Amino acid sequence: MPDLAAFGLFLAAWCSYTLVMDHLASGLWGVNQHLKLLRGEWMRRMLDRENRIMDTALVGHTIHSVTFFASTSMLVLAGLVGLLGSVDAAHGMLSQLSVANPVSREFFELKILLLFGIFIFGFMKFTWAIRQYNYCCAMMGSAPMPPLATADRDAYAEEIGTVLSLAGASFNGGLRAYYFALAALTWFIGPYLFMAATLWVVMILLRRQFVSRTFRAMHRHAEKLQDGDGQRSGEDHRS
Repeated sequence: MPDLAAFGLFLAAWCSYTLVMDHLASGLWGVNQHLKLLRGEWMRRMLDRENRIMDTALVGHTIHSVTFFASTSMLVLAGLVGLLGSVDAAHGMLSQLSVANPVSREFFELKILLLFGIFIFGFMKFTWAIRQYNYCCAMMGSAPMPPLATADRDAYAEEIGTVLSLAGASFNGGLRAYYFALAALTWFIGPYLFMAATLWVVMILLRRQFVSRTFRAMHRHAEKLQDGDGQRSGEDHRS
């Protein structure tokens, strides 16, 4: 059945991409992995500064961005609730479109419920990201002031950077839900378009992770940071 195959491809693509990028891609230097390196370096620089207003402001700006998407998810869910209230009219209007495959009312409702599940998942990811960013702010505020021994500074930076990266991963998970929701919308037209849209979303995400201009710029920046760390380590060893 084409619809079942399309739905299976959708779940497999989303789950596989999330599993690889969030849990198994530690050796793949994509945008997310570069960000982990940059966040760790950021926290080391933060711990060397007495004035940390800029650092907390940057985290606060990110919290506002995540809050916007969390609020938007609630608005989308409210709209879907309204759609369920007028499902007969929506189903009849879609059935009149020449490009859409005719489906039963029950199957039409299942497609709406899929969107419900996607945006509920995204909302949960965004709210968890907000909480993690707030935890990170508490860790930054409670971090000791300089000067710090190099080992102590690196240990604090690693812990704070880990929480910051976990918050970023939750934010990315919520944004990823929006991408796959766009693919799920095409299921109302037909299963083959749904499969094509799912593969298109995965290709877009992979391109932005590994071959985009943003990736290349971050890669060069990360290499410079690593070269600088290597030179500093050599100088400390010689001294």
